[in-house]
Amino acid sequence: MGRPLNAYDRALMELQKQILRMGDYVAGQVDKALAALKAQDSLLARQVIEGDDVTDNLDYDIEMAALDLISLQQPTDEDLRTLATVMRVGKELERIGDYAVNIAEVAERLTRLGPYFKPLVDIPRMSDLARAMLRQSLQALVDRDLEAAREIVRADDAVDRLFEDLYDELVGFMKRGPEYVDQASYLALVARYLERIADHAVNVAEMVVYLETGQRRAFKDYQGPQKTVLPGLRQ
Repeated sequence: MGRPLNAYDRALMELQKQILRMGDYVAGQVDKALAALKAQDSLLARQVIEGDDVTDNLDYDIEMAALDLISLQQPTDEDLRTLATVMRVGKELERIGDYAVNIAEVAERLTRLGPYFKPLVDIPRMSDLARAMLRQSLQALVDRDLEAAREIVRADDAVDRLFEDLYDELVGFMKRGPEYVDQASYLALVARYLERIADHAVNVAEMVVYLETGQRRAFKDYQGPQKTVLPGLRQ
């Protein structure tokens, strides 16, 4: 039998449970934002926007609890890496929550522009990949699974390719006539937000590698396709 858990051990375990609860909530926010976009449902979009305070509060509570443990217990080695990982993953999830809100805001605007000029195909495909990456990165964190974490960066390549192909297609529609410009530009923003959600999922996976090995920027030497900075879209 292992040693009995003390108050510090229990606090550390509770923090890790909190980060997983936050991950579930944020993943749900992304799901609802995409559902609002596909259905052009302004009420659902508004729920996502109003739910952002929950994400921010979860991030704040996790950060404060981690800092309290660091200041009071002065942890070292693996415990310190765990606390650093929890705080960093909280920030990554908070940013993903912000992108869910951005998608919901676009969905609200698109409800005023009438039916889509073409069926949404690539955006749902991108969203499926990005959301799967988020969930897989969180599962890798739970399991402390290094190989699963490293798979996330490979999945990101597919999201990047879809983003660039979709952007080119939407620009082609904009060139056809002004009647396409508003919808196409908003959909290009959604594609960009999904691409960034995938990037943050990679960052979470990178923290799994840090937690287990102490190695930061674990994927910096990965030679995937070079990302293109496309005109009109901010990094």
